[in-house]
Amino acid sequence: MPETESTLNDLYEHPGHLLRRAQQISVSIFYDEMGSELTPIQYAVLRNLAAHPGTDQVSLAALTGIDTSTGATVCARLEEKGLLERKVIPTNRRQRALTITGAGEQQLEDMIPGAQRLRRRLLAPLTGPEQLQFMALLTKLVQENNEQSRAPLTPSPNSSR
Repeated sequence: MPETESTLNDLYEHPGHLLRRAQQISVSIFYDEMGSELTPIQYAVLRNLAAHPGTDQVSLAALTGIDTSTGATVCARLEEKGLLERKVIPTNRRQRALTITGAGEQQLEDMIPGAQRLRRRLLAPLTGPEQLQFMALLTKLVQENNEQSRAPLTPSPNSSR
């Protein structure tokens, strides 16, 4: 057995369990710091839409790393809230180009301080160098295992990811 493995008798030796717990903690801090106007997934979709205006719904879901049915539901909710608009793409009447509204842009702007506090709180147990190392390793873990996801992330052509 490699020295990095154990018998995994303790649940807290399972990386998946720790990642799930970290996600629970992250979501809890998200609502503490960013309020309940948007869910974490709605925030991610809106943030990606702001960076990629005019993107169709399927591509936006892929950029966010969520399945298309979840993407459709999230976009519908954001449209109901007046934070995004859907417009027919003339070359493909079945697709809709999505754009963030002024209210959506303002919502994201208003959430920047909360997002900064969220990051600081979540990473606070780590030293500065540990934070950088953790983010680098977490990014590597996600990127290298991307194809194992039920909704693999499809980075944009102009992205560094």
